[in-house]
Amino acid sequence: MPRPHRRRRAARVLFVWATVVALLPATATAPGAASPATTPPAPGDAVREPARITGTRSAGGRAVELAVYSPAMDRVIPVRVLPAADPAAGAPVLYLLNGITGGGDGGNWFDRTDIGEFFAAEQVTVVNPIGGAGSYFTDWRADDPVLGRQRWTTFLTGELPSLIDAAFHGTGANAVAGVSMAAASVFQLALAAPDRYRALGSYSGCVRTSDPQGRAIIELVVRSNGGDPRNMWGPPQDPAWAGNDPFLRGEDLRGLTLYLSAGTGAPGALDTLQGPGIGQNPGKLADQLLVGGILETVAAGCAVGLRDRLHELGIAATVALRPDGTHSWGYWQQDLHDSWPLFAAALRR
Repeated sequence: MPRPHRRRRAARVLFVWATVVALLPATATAPGAASPATTPPAPGDAVREPARITGTRSAGGRAVELAVYSPAMDRVIPVRVLPAADPAAGAPVLYLLNGITGGGDGGNWFDRTDIGEFFAAEQVTVVNPIGGAGSYFTDWRADDPVLGRQRWTTFLTGELPSLIDAAFHGTGANAVAGVSMAAASVFQLALAAPDRYRALGSYSGCVRTSDPQGRAIIELVVRSNGGDPRNMWGPPQDPAWAGNDPFLRGEDLRGLTLYLSAGTGAPGALDTLQGPGIGQNPGKLADQLLVGGILETVAAGCAVGLRDRLHELGIAATVALRPDGTHSWGYWQQDLHDSWPLFAAALRR
């Protein structure tokens, strides 16, 4: 069996191939109306036990890791939580989603950023689910032979929030932010559950799902984790691909607080041997500069395209386009810091 670090590198290499495809001209780019996506029940769906927290353990400091049983996926999902500064008082919830690996390999918000320190004095509960590698955090229409049952929309918008609110005195006000793969997922979750979130943060992602470029990226992200995209939304001509495209359904984002960000792929201040996560390792730095540079170059183009689409629709959004920076956690930490004041204001409304 391939070692975890080799699988991660293979996933990044395959994703680079997707970005190369994404740089090619699209053959069909005209936006149009798209019907909301619907996902048929997964095969074998049956009445199951209710969603519940089955266990809790310390995750360092005041953070905890919950074991949450999901009836939709019929398995236990690890969910890391940083309770609010005053855990006895009501608090809104900020959900943070990981990228292509799902976070189980250490590529998650708790292990790669300073969220414990940054939110130490904030009256907000921070929630970081672990898992969902290559899933786009959506509800797949069929169980996948490799990835199994993926019903993340149901879990994240239906099963988990009530458990978090009950355990951590939630106020019902929520925001969600995600990086890379999950930068698209945050929009899809908001489209699937229009009243669930007040604010969205999309850091270094490509949201389009129904044009040739978007489908190529999704195809390789899913397949790099062993999955079959046809089990997600069906064949490319299936209406579900357009129904899950935030670019086509931009009008449905009106009223949300939106924050988009991306670098250019050029080396920045954090792309050095002393940068976060590099640990003086030349190999890691080379990977971040080469692979992370290409990925961020494409993400920048995607951010500009979505910015222009939202402007065309008259939908307000904060768009932070950095003059440099790669596809890496140090910059996503900065993005979270920069977007938090907007999220905080939305959660107080």
